[in-house]
Amino acid sequence: VDRAVVVITSPGGAVSPYGLAASQLVRIRKAGIQLVVCVDTVAASGGYMMAAVGDTVCAAPFAVIGSIGVVTQIPNFQRFLNKHEIDAYLFTAGKHKRTVDIIGEVTEENKKKLQEELDDMHRAFKDHVALARPKLKDTIDEVASGEYWVAVQAKEHGLVDEIMTSDEYLESICQENEIIEIVEKKRRNVWSAFHAVASVMKSAVDGVSSAKRPNDYRVAPPMAVA
Repeated sequence: VDRAVVVITSPGGAVSPYGLAASQLVRIRKAGIQLVVCVDTVAASGGYMMAAVGDTVCAAPFAVIGSIGVVTQIPNFQRFLNKHEIDAYLFTAGKHKRTVDIIGEVTEENKKKLQEELDDMHRAFKDHVALARPKLKDTIDEVASGEYWVAVQAKEHGLVDEIMTSDEYLESICQENEIIEIVEKKRRNVWSAFHAVASVMKSAVDGVSSAKRPNDYRVAPPMAVA
């Protein structure tokens, strides 16, 4: 049986990018390929949003798992601006285009609206996990409290299936399967290439300078160029 093994390492982040990443992983399962997710260090919040879609979730014993919740924090400088008589203007179209922001007045209505938006997002997160892992359907409210656990505890809560590292998992299947590693080759942009060339030239110049002054031990030798 064809299977894809994906190692996820992420403490989470913005909802939309992680939702997209999870959807891309779902495509693997829809193609009829078994999806195994391995977590060696952390898959929390958005990271677990991705991990949850695996047919099997393996995790190292002390990997951090869970944090099924939503959080935001927004400093507000309105009182500071008022104290120093600084005017700041925010223009919007739409009653709730901005609820809580860093310069505007924070009303109870706006705080309530922002909380509703977070609750809606959290509800969607819980539905996603419960759909991906049916065994959590009856306990999703308990495990989706925003808490996180080490993997041995997360397994007891149904968030993880097997306790093992990614290396251990691959070793366990290597006798019966041909393993192909897919590695993304990052393309270097113009500036990174220029910086690399400049570093090589600097090292070469430093090397020539050092060669001219062999007895001057205050001059550092050139760094090795890989």
